[in-house]
Amino acid sequence: MAALPDPSAIQPLLEALTFSPDNLPLRKHVAGLLVQAQRLPEAEELYRTGLRQAPTDTDLQLGLAEVYTGLHKTSAAFVVVEELLAGAPEHARAHLLHARLLAQTGQLEPAREAYATALHHNPTLEDAALAAQLRESATPVPAQGPRPTDTTPVVDEQALFAGLEKPKINFADVGGMEAVKEEIRLKIIHPLQFPDLYKAYGKATGGGLLLYGPPGCGKTHLARATAGEVQASFINVGINDILDMWLGNSEKNLHQLFQMARLQAPCVLFFDEVDALAANRHDLRQSAGRTVINQFLAELDGAVSANDGVLIMAATNAPWHLDAAFRRPGRFDRIVLVTPPDEAARQAVLEVMLRDKPLAANVQMATLAAKTAGFSGADLKALVDVAIETRLRESMKQGRPLPLEQADFLQAVGQVRPSTKEWFATAKNYALYSNEGGVYDDILTYLGIKKPRD
Repeated sequence: MAALPDPSAIQPLLEALTFSPDNLPLRKHVAGLLVQAQRLPEAEELYRTGLRQAPTDTDLQLGLAEVYTGLHKTSAAFVVVEELLAGAPEHARAHLLHARLLAQTGQLEPAREAYATALHHNPTLEDAALAAQLRESATPVPAQGPRPTDTTPVVDEQALFAGLEKPKINFADVGGMEAVKEEIRLKIIHPLQFPDLYKAYGKATGGGLLLYGPPGCGKTHLARATAGEVQASFINVGINDILDMWLGNSEKNLHQLFQMARLQAPCVLFFDEVDALAANRHDLRQSAGRTVINQFLAELDGAVSANDGVLIMAATNAPWHLDAAFRRPGRFDRIVLVTPPDEAARQAVLEVMLRDKPLAANVQMATLAAKTAGFSGADLKALVDVAIETRLRESMKQGRPLPLEQADFLQAVGQVRPSTKEWFATAKNYALYSNEGGVYDDILTYLGIKKPRD
């Protein structure tokens, strides 16, 4: 067994690294010593920081994957090693680690293939224990199915990836919104599906689209479904993921998120409540907020790294508070109003929400849709919840589950009120009197109001 490094020898190197944080060879060396000393959380931090500087460095990627394996963060280890192999398919040690991870999670046939690939590229990487496990185990491998759940909480494993996920939903799970979906297809989905055609016209894969409208109308759900529609990664960014009390850290956090999205491309990078991060600079008294906005604009422009394959979406309830610079071409140049669902869409939303619920034969979705004018998706969810609570009380009295009746929903309609009226009252004023370039014409169209100059 190799002797553990002397802790007194590691500390000077850590101090040297603080004075030379961009020295990647030194960072790799110190991280390796920390791994040998079983100081895995410290090694993890060094590898993570290094990947922010050099996202495609295979040594850093492999080191981080090995640390995650040692910390039993299996899902995170899979993400990193699979990303490594996507960029370096002949990396023998990565294939070996991949084989070990697959074997640990019971995926023995893929593990055998990964192990054979590792030895093909480097015969000196024989692992007797792994080979014996793969030979002796006769446990059948499921053809499909999720990997076993890690003992480490999922939120801890995904902290590095700022909410990285692979959505399972797509547009079929979003009721209505056909016009908005078509806008998203044109701006985001088609460039991925027909890259050669877009390239012929000099259109890069990527760009920004801003969804706005009253709260509860499904903007976040739609963004997640967009990622699922093209089988892309999805990163949901909230204000807490960016803003930091220390000067300069907010800009670093923002850059890190864009770098992670570029590393995971194709990836939908979604900024919820973007007006909190991109407020009008004329309204900001402190320069710190302005520097965050300037960093945001630079990242959108791809000033440091290209955003090809990064699909940038954002949502806001108050687009009039955004700095006008965000709506220039190449940034959030498409601004799409997400309205409360119309009658046909409300019926579709209710059908999706009630898809797996026990329903009586007298439930008429069309009737319910007609009685819920102005309801947002969130309002419809509240209506369904109220109806279910009513039926649950009756079921508990009778000691058996009872199907939902039409009367349950009609009673709920009388209890739930549409939450969108207040938003449209505010939006109408902006659309009438602060509508530069006609950016809010969709609001006037929705409300059936003509502008005074028309």
